[in-house]
Amino acid sequence: MSINTDENKIQDILERGVEEVIVEEHLKKQLKFGKKLRIKFGIDPTSADLHLGHTILLRKLKQFQDLGHQIILLIGDHTARIGDPSGRFTTRKMLTEKQVKQNMKDYTKQAGKIINLKKTEIRYNSEWYDKKDVRFLMHLASKFTYAQVIARDEFKKRITKDIDVSMLELYYPIMQGYDSVELKADVEIGGTDQKFNLLFGRKVQKKFDMPQQDIITSPLLIGTDGTGKMSKSVGNYIKFTEEASKIYGKIMSIPDALIIHYFKLLTDRPLEEIEKFQEELRKIDGISPRIIKAELAKEIVKMYHGAKKAEQAEQEFNKVFRDKKMPTKMANFKASKEIYPILDLLFEAGLANSKGEARRLVVGNGVKINDEIKTDWKEKIKVENGMVIQVGKLKYVKIKL
Repeated sequence: MSINTDENKIQDILERGVEEVIVEEHLKKQLKFGKKLRIKFGIDPTSADLHLGHTILLRKLKQFQDLGHQIILLIGDHTARIGDPSGRFTTRKMLTEKQVKQNMKDYTKQAGKIINLKKTEIRYNSEWYDKKDVRFLMHLASKFTYAQVIARDEFKKRITKDIDVSMLELYYPIMQGYDSVELKADVEIGGTDQKFNLLFGRKVQKKFDMPQQDIITSPLLIGTDGTGKMSKSVGNYIKFTEEASKIYGKIMSIPDALIIHYFKLLTDRPLEEIEKFQEELRKIDGISPRIIKAELAKEIVKMYHGAKKAEQAEQEFNKVFRDKKMPTKMANFKASKEIYPILDLLFEAGLANSKGEARRLVVGNGVKINDEIKTDWKEKIKVENGMVIQVGKLKYVKIKL
């Protein structure tokens, strides 16, 4: 396959959903010249699910792939055991090999919703690290100084507050950088929180007398709560492999302030169109944010489930939230007894992660049974076949005896 050097597409790669390019002029020249580049994106399987935040970089990979470049999806099954210190102010708990294998089981399948896996080089850094011994690690570490590694902002802040930085965490950027040596990466992409690691890749390549990779960083996606970055550990995330109706509902629940942020980073809508949406949101008498948000939700669902499922998700959402009717499909809970303390019922039905959370939901008027709000957390519920329990706006369960 020949390399596409279309200037508009190159500009899109370097600008849309991009925070910074290092070194921009060099990378632009390489792309215009038509050299087939090796584009690396590394991800550590520290959890089992990829979410919409990951799609920003997977979609950037797809752009390179569509131009004919060789993209590399690197699964950091070895470095995941250490844990990336980026953005963390406490030491990450080490994962076992079993946990890592379980987490990465479906990674490529999930990524395949965005990139063409048949044309993707899928690699695991255990390929080389499992063959290395302590002498290699000593040799690699000897090429860098303590001052170079400790320059990381997170480490500085932790040291100031007398919070430990483990020796393994100091090794992490060096090891991630060495991945670029093994893969002969021309370009590496990552979120803005990965900049220190990505730059270290350049340093390691230089120490091994290799050309230094160019870098593209992308903005971090703000989570559904509107506060920090989308993260599974925080719980403010949306899996792009979730059911269409769940994705739609979760997008509709994001703060209005995130609408344009999501449009720009998660969709292919023309920027001129997004700017018009932004203008409408600024007007006092403009289009309702709910209408624009519905357009966003539909667009994202369509990308991962198709137009038909997007239409169905919209209709179902309107049925439940606009028309105040029960959802068409609900999860079933097979009750094993006739009477349950309400906290036990919510926990066992999967509507609360703990009895403590169940109590908070009841006290906060967040629980309805057959459309009646429950406020007494000590209440005992006599369950009936077909009884519907609702928690919040999105969770429904139907009782089956």
